Amino acid sequence: MGDHDGWVKENSEIPVWAVKPVSSFLCRLSSERALSPHTVDAYRRDLTQFFGFVGRYGVGGLDEVDRMVLRRFHANLLTRGYAPRSVARKASAVRSFFADALRRDLVDSDPSASLPTRRRPERLPRALSAPVLGNMLDALDGDDPISVRDRALLEVLYGTGIRVSELAALRVSDVEGVDLVRVHGKGGRERVVPLAGPARRGVDRYLAVARSRLAGPSADDALWVGARGGPLDTRGVRRVVQNRLGTFPHALRHSFATHLLEGGADLRTVQELLGHIELATTQIYTAVSRRHLKATYDRSHPRA
Repeated sequence: MGDHDGWVKENSEIPVWAVKPVSSFLCRLSSERALSPHTVDAYRRDLTQFFGFVGRYGVGGLDEVDRMVLRRFHANLLTRGYAPRSVARKASAVRSFFADALRRDLVDSDPSASLPTRRRPERLPRALSAPVLGNMLDALDGDDPISVRDRALLEVLYGTGIRVSELAALRVSDVEGVDLVRVHGKGGRERVVPLAGPARRGVDRYLAVARSRLAGPSADDALWVGARGGPLDTRGVRRVVQNRLGTFPHALRHSFATHLLEGGADLRTVQELLGHIELATTQIYTAVSRRHLKATYDRSHPRA
């Protein structure tokens, strides 16, 4: 096997002839496109399922994969009860693979190019209402180090909209004495987010009265420290959000974006704050904002 075959060698379903091209593709997703391990693993699972299917169907190489095989794969997924969103994701993985294979002359033509694109059903982000979320955060008024840390951590998540991985990576030196914090997002891309209001006050209080009581020798310069004295990782952050608010960190990111738009922020500003490359990624929040405006109109206008 080649240097990159470790990406799929444990998956017995995938045909031998597909191991090297799929492994190389996954390696490029990780190294060149800097996709997260979670995303690359999703590609691996979807491509393993696809090539396992075509192998059982009798296909013996990439050049034997044609439009009919792809249609049979899609039909098989629907017959087995996969949701349209899952089918669309798997189809996207196959398209990406064959587009890459064509660029590298592994196939003479892209068998997926002429297939109709399945539009993913829109799933609106789940946002907490501003009053409810505000009341939940204000209720976290304990004076012990863990409570002070958790209040600061949650205020920063909601006040900046940063991802859980970006939050966990913050250092003390990133936030001391500044109103703008540099965070490193997906693909190593850097952006600046404001640290103000309750988030700024929460961090200042945490640094003044709580962090030194939690930090052990292994904490180093990590901003968030766990109960055992070491840096708080993403799993620990998720646990804090779940225990304190009964939800997930991404719900606070959704709430951050939705509440900004409801307050009149323009889409480009929200895009920059969230660290989205494409404006289309941010535009899903406009549907949430429109829904809010319609509900406000229906509730408030005498002729609604």
